[in-house]
Amino acid sequence: MHTKTSLSLFDAQLAKPALRAAVTKLSPRVQWRNPVMFIVYIGSILTTVLWVHSLSFPGDTGMPPAFVLAISVWLWFTVLFANFAEALAEGRSKAQAASLRGLRKDTWAKKMAEPFHGGKWLPVKSTDLHRGDVVLVETHDVIPLDGEVIEGVASVDESAITGESAPVVRESGGDFSAVTGGTRVLSDWLVVRISVNPGESFLDRMIGMVEAAKRQKTPNEIALTILLVALTMVFLVVTATLLPYSVFSVGAAGAGTVVSLTALVALLVCLIPTTIGGLLSAVGVAGMSRMMQANVIATSGRAVEAAGDVDVLLLDKTGTITHGSRQASAFIAAPGVSQERLARAALLASLADETPEGRSIVELARRGGTADAPVESVHVVPFTAQTRMSGVDLPAASNSLDAHPIVLRKGAVDAVRRHVEALGGTMPAALANASDAVARRGSTPLAVAEGERVLGVVELKDIVKTGIRERFNELRRMGIKTVMITGDNKLTAAAIAAEAGVDDFLAEATPEDKLALIRRYQADGRLVAMTGDGTNDAPALAQADVAVAMGSGTQAAKEAGNMVDLDSNPTKLLEVVETGKALLMTRGSLTTFSIANDVAKYFAIIPAIFISTYPQLGALNVMRLASPSSAILSAVIFNAVVIVFLIPLALKGVRYRPVGAASLLRRNLAIYGLGGLLVPFIGIKLIDWLLVAIGLV
Repeated sequence: MHTKTSLSLFDAQLAKPALRAAVTKLSPRVQWRNPVMFIVYIGSILTTVLWVHSLSFPGDTGMPPAFVLAISVWLWFTVLFANFAEALAEGRSKAQAASLRGLRKDTWAKKMAEPFHGGKWLPVKSTDLHRGDVVLVETHDVIPLDGEVIEGVASVDESAITGESAPVVRESGGDFSAVTGGTRVLSDWLVVRISVNPGESFLDRMIGMVEAAKRQKTPNEIALTILLVALTMVFLVVTATLLPYSVFSVGAAGAGTVVSLTALVALLVCLIPTTIGGLLSAVGVAGMSRMMQANVIATSGRAVEAAGDVDVLLLDKTGTITHGSRQASAFIAAPGVSQERLARAALLASLADETPEGRSIVELARRGGTADAPVESVHVVPFTAQTRMSGVDLPAASNSLDAHPIVLRKGAVDAVRRHVEALGGTMPAALANASDAVARRGSTPLAVAEGERVLGVVELKDIVKTGIRERFNELRRMGIKTVMITGDNKLTAAAIAAEAGVDDFLAEATPEDKLALIRRYQADGRLVAMTGDGTNDAPALAQADVAVAMGSGTQAAKEAGNMVDLDSNPTKLLEVVETGKALLMTRGSLTTFSIANDVAKYFAIIPAIFISTYPQLGALNVMRLASPSSAILSAVIFNAVVIVFLIPLALKGVRYRPVGAASLLRRNLAIYGLGGLLVPFIGIKLIDWLLVAIGLV
């Protein structure tokens, strides 16, 4: 049995490869991709060259060789720490990919011989299967590749993919017909039509998705990188002008020493946003990794980031807001129609309906004493999202209800009403009132028609999930609008929406209605997220900005979405949004901290490099640092070490709290803005004390 494991942040399995990768990432081809850290990289090379030069010509550098070496070493550490943070984040994702890769193995399958008849099955390797092949999977067999069940019902162990030990039922028809390669049949058998070629399975795509090291930068990350590069260029120009200014000042004052190149490099590295520059890539990689830990596979960092900006959530009623196990609870007959006739018609119309609702209607009718009637040459009319009805057409010879051919239909009340009106019938007013009463109770009415006559209504009961109203209140405080989507009529939808506390609802929804609703919100500048598991959800999933497809859903749904929830839990969409917002908050918090902690470095380095020329600058030495060399070295060491201390925050993320944007801004400014101002003063002073204590300055 597969169980999910979670490695600690600095676990040896992650830390050792990350340390090696930190060194290999010192290649210029890698470093130039991060402009901020590339400047530090160049500064490290320059100070190393200055140190080598100072060994032969001590007076040329203006600083003792030991000091130049110390600065050079800590600049290299700054680069290495940033590389380590990125490698550690990548290592977590690669460990996840490796565990998935371990699930992929060659198996033998029973392939149906061509032509597809005769019941002959041939043993073939899973690697030799292709899209369209039909295989038989029996008890204890491993499903060779992804596919759709075309015959049979079986209990399937999907723990290798989802981490959940409880088996699930897979069967032909409906939204639970998709099976995943690598899972195992526990009981019974399935006939599966393979839907992918080798190398294109869901497991293969999962492995590719979690290879976060290959991810593309998101738009927000690109924008932030441009801002950081702009700040770096400003500080580079400012620092470059300080050398001629120092030469002029020393000449004009007739005292002091010209600032050294080593001090200028140290000043530049401390002033540019190295903290966020060194952690920016790690934050993005970690965001995808955290999504994977929640058992959600994101196809790109763009999808994770978009989840943080979502302001409209579209949620299916069944299984998300309600428990989803709607069960038939009562038959309400029309005037002049016996309860037995309604139950029998409902049973016949539901015999070929493999949905839980259809089966519950059959069970309710049988419990009431209605027996199945032997019928021949029955034409089954399956349920579709467009017609929102299902049923059977019975020929006259097989019909036990009437002397004439009978068309039995069962489905949404309005759909059945249109059906009988098209045949010249009408919906009885009493039955319409009964249907409205069922809907007002929060239940779902299904009408049953025999030809042009509506026989009655079946009441389906569902229960709103405990705590869902509180979750929607949290989303409302986050500024996110919630919209419930359901195929139920407006009265039922309104009752459930009021009980659950959603902001709006779309009743009697067809695939076209869902698509139109998403486009309408997007036209207003909103970012929309939705979940889905059926083929009929695919168009809307493809249109949504964040589309979470259920792992148990159809292949079309999974291909249309930009995330796949392996747990097949529709409420996971709420966690996806929170994870996306946590990613954005983490990036913003670290940026705020990085920019704010420059202030202390001004007070440390600026007086230190100019105090020999302008003694009055000693008043800015508010930290009372021991000496100019101690001030510069302390600032450089703090600038490197703070990256290490912030790695856990970058990888675990800032915890998101469901409060308004203004409250979040005030909180983050107080913690990371004020913290970014105060922590460097304390840190630099402590490092200065330590350097003095051990006699290095």
